[in-house]
Amino acid sequence: MAKKVVATLKDKSAGPGMTKVVRAVKNPKTGAYSFKEEIVRTDLVQDVLNKKD
Repeated sequence: MAKKVVATLKDKSAGPGMTKVVRAVKNPKTGAYSFKEEIVRTDLVQDVLNKKD
């Protein structure tokens, strides 16, 4: 029997929660895309998405 995997990033009683942000980043040399994953506080998601790296 398979085990059920339960993953939680947010404790409802612990203030601001956490969110996983996955961004596609294009390599300027090859043109290929790779993915960058970050776990950030929910209230900082827009700041992370708007920054350029």
